[in-house]
Amino acid sequence: MTKTVLLTGFEPFNGADVNPSWEAARALDGWSGPGFQVAARELPCVFGRANLALFDAIDALQPDIVIAVGQAGGRHEISVERVALNVDDATIPDNAGQQPVDATIADGGPAAYFSTLPIKAIVRALRLRGFPAGVSQTAGTFVCNHVFYGLMQHAQGRGMKAGFIHVPFLPQQVADRADVAPSMALNDIIDGLRIAVEVAVGVETDVAEAGGATH
Repeated sequence: MTKTVLLTGFEPFNGADVNPSWEAARALDGWSGPGFQVAARELPCVFGRANLALFDAIDALQPDIVIAVGQAGGRHEISVERVALNVDDATIPDNAGQQPVDATIADGGPAAYFSTLPIKAIVRALRLRGFPAGVSQTAGTFVCNHVFYGLMQHAQGRGMKAGFIHVPFLPQQVADRADVAPSMALNDIIDGLRIAVEVAVGVETDVAEAGGATH
């Protein structure tokens, strides 16, 4: 049976004209491999509306695996997220001008959800292929975390793997400050997501190895 993998990325935000998460995700739209097919969808960078678009895509496609992807400016590696927090706390407005502070995403929901992707197996595979990668303990408190939390809540009882991956800026986004701002080529981000998809499809039990944080 062919598994459906849903990849999502975000539209540009905060005045940018590109978002690497969507550029990479859409490059993989329609890609298939042994036993799987990928569909990509773009999400608005808007609290609330992003989750509605995500839920519509899930309900329409009935995917077996969902990997939401977002931009994490300032990070140098592909960050495979571990946990989504039940809080919106934005340092900048979203694309609709909303800037929630200390707001609960889901009243009565758990404080956090954990990814059900094989996060450490993905990181291991990426590193073996020469990509900078690591397990991240925080997806922030902006729209990325909002979507991650909503995804994991929506996934409950559906029998699908789900999680979130952050990717760095593109070189063009930091051209005037490349000496201090890390970036990653789009082709590398695309290839990294290919590896993440293949591992998510093929690995049922995650590996147990060090991947925590000391601070």
